[in-house]
Amino acid sequence: MSKFIASAAIRGGQEIVKEADQLLKETLEKYGPEQKVGFANTAYYLPVIYAYTAHKVEKLGDMIQPMEQAKALLPRRMPTEKLWLPYLGETLDAGVATLFAEEIISGVRHVMGVQPEKQNGYTYNGPIDDIQLRTWGIQLVDGRMPGFAAIVGRAKTNAIAVKIVRELQQRNILIFLSGNVNGKGIVEQLLEEGVELGYDTFTVPFGSDTISAIYALGFAARSALTFGGMKPGQAKDVLLYNKNRVHAFVLALGEVDDLKYATAAGAITYGFPTIADTVIPNIMPTGITKYEHVVSMPFDDIPGNDDMERAERLIQRCIEVRGLKLQITKVPIPVSYSAAFEGERIRRGDYQVEFGGRGGVTFELLLSKKLDEVEDGKITVVGPDLDAMPVDSNQPLGVVVEVAGRKMQKDFEPVLERQIHHFVNMAEGVQHIGQRDIPWIRIHKNSVARGFRLRHFGDILYARLHADFGAIVDKVQVTLYTKQDKVRELREQARQVYNERNERAANLTDESVDTFYSCTLCQSYAPTHVCIINPERVGLCGAYNWLDCKASYEINPTGPNQPVPKGAVIDESKGEWEGSNRFTYQHSQQQVNRMTLYSLMDAPTTSCGCFECIMMIIPEANGVMILSRDDPSMSPVGMTFSTLAGMAGGGLQTPGVMGHGKFYILSKKFIPKEGGFKRVVWISSNLKEELAEGIKEVCQRIGEPDLMDKIADERVATTVEDLVAFLETKEHPALSMEPIIQ
Repeated sequence: MSKFIASAAIRGGQEIVKEADQLLKETLEKYGPEQKVGFANTAYYLPVIYAYTAHKVEKLGDMIQPMEQAKALLPRRMPTEKLWLPYLGETLDAGVATLFAEEIISGVRHVMGVQPEKQNGYTYNGPIDDIQLRTWGIQLVDGRMPGFAAIVGRAKTNAIAVKIVRELQQRNILIFLSGNVNGKGIVEQLLEEGVELGYDTFTVPFGSDTISAIYALGFAARSALTFGGMKPGQAKDVLLYNKNRVHAFVLALGEVDDLKYATAAGAITYGFPTIADTVIPNIMPTGITKYEHVVSMPFDDIPGNDDMERAERLIQRCIEVRGLKLQITKVPIPVSYSAAFEGERIRRGDYQVEFGGRGGVTFELLLSKKLDEVEDGKITVVGPDLDAMPVDSNQPLGVVVEVAGRKMQKDFEPVLERQIHHFVNMAEGVQHIGQRDIPWIRIHKNSVARGFRLRHFGDILYARLHADFGAIVDKVQVTLYTKQDKVRELREQARQVYNERNERAANLTDESVDTFYSCTLCQSYAPTHVCIINPERVGLCGAYNWLDCKASYEINPTGPNQPVPKGAVIDESKGEWEGSNRFTYQHSQQQVNRMTLYSLMDAPTTSCGCFECIMMIIPEANGVMILSRDDPSMSPVGMTFSTLAGMAGGGLQTPGVMGHGKFYILSKKFIPKEGGFKRVVWISSNLKEELAEGIKEVCQRIGEPDLMDKIADERVATTVEDLVAFLETKEHPALSMEPIIQ
């Protein structure tokens, strides 16, 4: 262990703890101990303190205890000049004290109204809200987002800053930004170069100082609590979970002062190494992190022909030190390509051309053909290309993808077709919304100026279909149509295909198959969770249905989607079979003995942390409520989504509480053992509106055409008393059903 780093980290810890203590005393005197404290739209209080100690900081007075703990953690003396000691333990203690102090300061800043930070007309993000944490969950567990980088400080030049971020984005690595050197930070550098920051581009600007880096550690702590099923106060388990499953590193750019050393020491306790582009002592492996703890790579000494190459090699070294596993498909297009651009939004005035939208004519269709009917790699554009279209115009577009393969099946067509949205959306400067005959696409002017053309849609689809579905796809050809009459003609033919698929899907029931499929993707974060996906129930995250899993198994027979023979019936009304029970027990680390697919109360399915909705019984209303992941409001049971999710996430099996995909609400197999959809007494308004047409059809199907109007949401009831009063006024059928709790 380096005496230099130990001394700097301890000094930094002492200074920040002293600062936090003084600030807390002043704030307590001004606002009083009952003043509420918390990060907006999160349910984990001050998450680092909460994860370490289980102490809930809900008001200013609650900060006194962790403040005293921070003081107690600080080493009593500095490393001596003459006597060598193993300083690692003391350094890490100082790091934890630093994290506590930084989180206390951040909490006080929220009380003072200076968070999220505003500087030079720009508003920083501040802490990540729980909705976004869970939205990223599926990308974290399926490997599309291999980890995150916490960048602190300032790059040598603006151009290097942009290059570093682009290298990370191309690898789909989530980027957290904070800190400064001599008053200027990397966020300012990126804004000066016109780089779009925010959730949609995997770049989250926390704040302009080192203290704001605490939000990155808070994100990591919440990941352990949200996805891993860790309990607050299980500090060792939380830290080991992060070391083994949350793949993160710190990249320190520019001068490293005492506070940065102290914060890095705190990050190391999580198993996160620090890589610096300046001269600092290296710390070799001791077991705290996977590999090296601290790595020095002085930027000007990195081998390379220019600064851009040196920046690329710096990122390669970061990935090597953390041991990240990357999934990268090279796509031959003139713009950047990665999942970091999947949520990009292109505003009016910035696009060269748009397709679809209101009044537009578009469609996308993927068809399977015989091998001799497809010319692999053939890409054809029929009609004008982007550079021949008027700027800011709305144009027609038809995309026809034809694939062939010995293992290709007709049922796989819609599975592959749905990927068009994701594949195209990952191109920088391309916004893609919708599927089938309602795509809405915008192409940024900058992308067209860099040479992006419609044939590059074909290049993207060709490369990605071969890379991701090569086990079932041997040939791919793409034709893009931009002539109005031809697009309209082909769209009608496509609609006939869509209707045929809808009919096939409607006839696919649980009874019509003898095999379900598993999904264990989330076990990278929730080791005991197993999804059993049947034809009439999508996965909890909403990303996988039965056909998706069937195709996935054909592509990767040893992957996360395995066939689950139903076997002998135990109780068909509850959805319990010997085969599904056996599989669940074997693949849940022997933690789950039995699991029913149709019941909320009797051995319901386990939940991970990525579920789109959470369902919970409300005994007073004799029914259930369904809370959307995107709904931050209070529910009638006095808990928000995040608080409720803590009761079911992390692979837990909790009777009466269950995570599920949103389209499960429309299924005929929606909790039939408890009475089905008639039991629903409350739904988040955003979910109610999104699924309005489907819910109306369900109400007609069950003989309750007016039921939708009898279901409450947060606009009419956020307490049990208000809910019951509303249901009585509306004469909701759940009130007259047999008790939901027997």
